[in-house]
Amino acid sequence: MEPLDTDLEYVSHEPRPTTPGSRLGALLIFPILGVLIILTFIGAAIFQWNISDLIDTFVGLMLVFFVAFIVMLFWAFAPRANQA
Repeated sequence: MEPLDTDLEYVSHEPRPTTPGSRLGALLIFPILGVLIILTFIGAAIFQWNISDLIDTFVGLMLVFFVAFIVMLFWAFAPRANQA
């Protein structure tokens, strides 16, 4: 019988290096939301939906999206904490 190979090699798993644009990918949610809102307006124009009650909500959403976009821009361009 051959002896068992008991020499264990421990491999340390380091985190993957992130590219500078990886945080910017999170900003792609805003064009998607914009397309959905535009499709809602197009649907309202084609199918004659009454969205006059929703206009205040849409304006509020736009303000929230604007603030969230600015916050996410600062987050995306912020330097990494683990970089020296």
